[in-house]
Amino acid sequence: MKVIGAGLPRTGTTSMKAALERLGFAPCYHMVEVMTHPDHVDRWLEAVAGKVQTREDWDRVFEGYEAEVDWPASHYWRELADAYPEGKVVLTVRDPHTWYPSIRMLLSGENRPDLSDEMPEQVRLLFASMQRMRPALDQIGRTHFGPDWTFGDDLADEELVVAAFNRHVETVEQTVPAERLLVFDVREGWEPLCAFLGVDVPAGEPFPHLNDAESMRQAFERMRTGDMSAFPFGQPGS
Repeated sequence: MKVIGAGLPRTGTTSMKAALERLGFAPCYHMVEVMTHPDHVDRWLEAVAGKVQTREDWDRVFEGYEAEVDWPASHYWRELADAYPEGKVVLTVRDPHTWYPSIRMLLSGENRPDLSDEMPEQVRLLFASMQRMRPALDQIGRTHFGPDWTFGDDLADEELVVAAFNRHVETVEQTVPAERLLVFDVREGWEPLCAFLGVDVPAGEPFPHLNDAESMRQAFERMRTGDMSAFPFGQPGS
């Protein structure tokens, strides 16, 4: 594990996945890996059960991957930083008040389709795998939003959610040595990221900016009709 993402979801993690893979840190683990590889759910259920502890355990979780961003992987930034002391840590950030409506949309049930019999089979499989992830997502979310939170609850209290964001950023900054940590807003582009990772800036290529809240909402709408081309980075099982 060469790059350890410590940022919360909706802090440019999809853009970071694309950027890191372009820079050679590929493949990069992201929640989409769970959605497209349903067997990965078991890895995270074991992690939340405390059965993934040693470097060898994490090697099995991330077999074939060189970097990670986004939940569930980024939730374990402490464990990964300890297991891979040679890895560099990137904390993606953004204005917490603009982040709030995005994370609220993502974690609430508003945009998830019902798994009815009429739902296209590929969509049913994709969301069924996410239902199996509920115990892991519940536990991860409770560390930020309180002991009663469950995946799908409306994060209606902006003050509480913004405080959780700021607390997370402060914890990472106070825990990871400064020389090993990059606090990064994807709007900064290639230069600070490449300098931190010790790689060249891609000549003439714009930094990827992908998957904002509106594009996610539109993707869910298309997927309800069976249009799996809306799903990023491939289809379930690919």
